[in-house]
Amino acid sequence: MLDESLLDTPEALAEADHRGLLRGAAEAGARVRTAARHAAEAGIGDLKPDGRPRAVLIAGPGAAATHAADLLGTLAGPGSPVTRLAPTGVAPAAGALRWELPGWAGSVDLLLITTPDGTEPGLALLAEQAYRRGCTVAAVAPPGTPLAEAVAGAHGLFVALATAPYEHDEPLAASAPGVLWALLTPLLALLDRIGLLGAPTGSLEKVADRLDQIAERCGPAIATYSNPAKTLAAELADALPLVWTEGTSAGPAGRRFAAALAELSGTPAMVAELPEALAAHSALLAGPLAARANPDDFFRDRVEEPPALHARVVLLRDRPIAGLTAAPAARDLALSHDTPISELEPDPGGELETLAELIAITDFAAVYLALASRA
Repeated sequence: MLDESLLDTPEALAEADHRGLLRGAAEAGARVRTAARHAAEAGIGDLKPDGRPRAVLIAGPGAAATHAADLLGTLAGPGSPVTRLAPTGVAPAAGALRWELPGWAGSVDLLLITTPDGTEPGLALLAEQAYRRGCTVAAVAPPGTPLAEAVAGAHGLFVALATAPYEHDEPLAASAPGVLWALLTPLLALLDRIGLLGAPTGSLEKVADRLDQIAERCGPAIATYSNPAKTLAAELADALPLVWTEGTSAGPAGRRFAAALAELSGTPAMVAELPEALAAHSALLAGPLAARANPDDFFRDRVEEPPALHARVVLLRDRPIAGLTAAPAARDLALSHDTPISELEPDPGGELETLAELIAITDFAAVYLALASRA
């Protein structure tokens, strides 16, 4: 159960935050700036590419690599050559995972390796395989690791991962707020340089500024009633989130939110894009998960009996309300089944900025839910 009183007690939140998740969320803007500086120091700005690669292959362990591939593919647009290489292995442990290049991969393709660890034997072997095939290799990982040595041996481009001292005490969660931006920012700079998407230095600075603004609005010192992330966390207590997204950029933000809820707080969530979500989840809203499904819930003992699990729609949008939208139909469907709905829509800005805002608010919400649920 969620301890709502803890949400408005910054000292208690800090004491419960053993993994530095809140600090990572608050420092996301600074992480983008540091990662952009590391990318520049690695020489990304000096590259003179011969042209766009035929394919961009992304490999790495856990949710961080999955989210990076999802975001980069979305930003690159329809027909994007971005593909994630899924690992194989007998266990989820990093040392047991292996990655293989597709049979067609060769000298006109680009391999990107992203990891907050860098000790995975499978990634070092992948870099060596790419070198033998003639693929160009680039990696974002901690310096001084076996992967860094493998990339150097493959004559690839290595960018040092932007980390904070407090993150060295224990392994980083793949969905931790700081990890995504540390891995993603150098890749954005690289793909901008080769002409696959638009992420110039000015855009990355705007992303960092927007992340700083969200940190001010959603920080632990801001009360729940005026804090969108704390409000969302409180609304999702004892609920099954149905994350509905509308707009190109909102899709990967919603998928990341669902993954962060599962990994950080143990909250299951389902995600779908509008308008398909209306058909995909209509049966859920009409079934036992609907708020009106258990009329006896009003009379239960609030102390002795746990609450029944009911659905709550979370609508993430990156389109203006005046445009073509399925949001009214989504609201009608939810409310017709007595299902509450939470909505998030970013302030106007470029695609990278609005995407960053949606990710930042939902990251804070997932962290608050994790901390207040374990108190």
